[in-house]
Amino acid sequence: MADTLTVKDNRTGKEYEIEISDGTVRAADFRGIKVDDDDFGLMLYDPAFKNTASCRSAITLIDGDKGILRYRGYPIEQLAEQSTFLEVAYLLLWGELPNESELAEWSDQITNHTYVHQYLIRGMEGFKWDAHAMGKMVSLLGTLSTFYEDSKQVRDASVRREHIIKIIAKMPTIAAWCFRHMQGRPYIYPDNELGYVGNFMNMLFRMAEPSYKPNPVIARALDVLFILHADHEQNCSASAARAVGSAETDPYCSLAAASAALYGPLHGGANEAVLRMLREIGNVGNIPGFIEGVKNRERRLMGFGHRVYKNYDPRARIIKGLAHEVFAVTGKNPLLDIALELEKIALDDDFFVSRKLYPNVDFYSGLIYQSIGFPVEFFPVLFAIPRAVGWLAQWQEMLSDAEQKIARPRQIYVGADKRDYVPMSERG
Repeated sequence: MADTLTVKDNRTGKEYEIEISDGTVRAADFRGIKVDDDDFGLMLYDPAFKNTASCRSAITLIDGDKGILRYRGYPIEQLAEQSTFLEVAYLLLWGELPNESELAEWSDQITNHTYVHQYLIRGMEGFKWDAHAMGKMVSLLGTLSTFYEDSKQVRDASVRREHIIKIIAKMPTIAAWCFRHMQGRPYIYPDNELGYVGNFMNMLFRMAEPSYKPNPVIARALDVLFILHADHEQNCSASAARAVGSAETDPYCSLAAASAALYGPLHGGANEAVLRMLREIGNVGNIPGFIEGVKNRERRLMGFGHRVYKNYDPRARIIKGLAHEVFAVTGKNPLLDIALELEKIALDDDFFVSRKLYPNVDFYSGLIYQSIGFPVEFFPVLFAIPRAVGWLAQWQEMLSDAEQKIARPRQIYVGADKRDYVPMSERG
């Protein structure tokens, strides 16, 4: 049997054969279904793109029903256990794991671009001391585009690669300076003797010591969190990077748009909401009452459920184990007992299980970040550093896809019909 869909238009009695490919039908094929020649043809209506594939991608696979996440075919569990963030970044961007010499060259190229132009400090100083770190990140990414005029040559693969390297290299520097600005502390310049995450920690936390030695447990925890957050298919911010980039916008401004999407509390601010919820619960004894409030729609259970996952988020399992390693160094976060008991009760309660509400990546990540010493308003920035790799991979793939054009969704107009202008003197 042919892989087609037979559609009968009951308005006209006509039947149409629509090709099925990779479990999808092309929306444009429905344009041929018309009542008459003047008819525009059928459109597909899908608010928030809940069931629309906007692209073909070879980067990330999510099987939400089975709780599977893979980068370029590699299970996230294997990468988190055995790989490093820079190795995963190479994989996401270039399609294969690097060999030893490729990884050494890649790491060296990124290390050589960690410094930012001194004029960027002037931009930083223009913000209020208490300006939100993510607002600064969005602005400074856009500002970087003005330093690199050639970045607009997005169809030149060699130019793209140069600026991909620069963005990955400079994200921790900008992020750390946003953090220092929040703290009212002097900026720390990169120490290129340290690795990617160690250098980030140096710029964040170094005070008067002549050299900074990152705690290896904390450094490895951040590296794993960076791996877990590097890409997540066609989420809101990745779609923003693709949509803005489809206008052949340079990568800095495309990523500024993606960062703005991540800034939203429904996207990058979710782990902050988890911490607020745990503080509101207060102690383990209050959990049953809180659960009842959730069932009665009086409270919201944050950090559970996901638009894509209808099973336990595989990233959450990894982070849960990581949390105990971090707390062995920092001391146990007092909210951990509440989180563990809340998870236990929810996973045993048919109300949540039947609705497939399992812990997601945000449930434990905020506890780790807080224990390391990050304020909650800095959490989205910590998300943006690794996700920049995914955004760049998605942006580059979009540019290389011959089927992609400038993003331009259709709409269903529901406004007024034609009406004549009314002079001011005749308006009621």
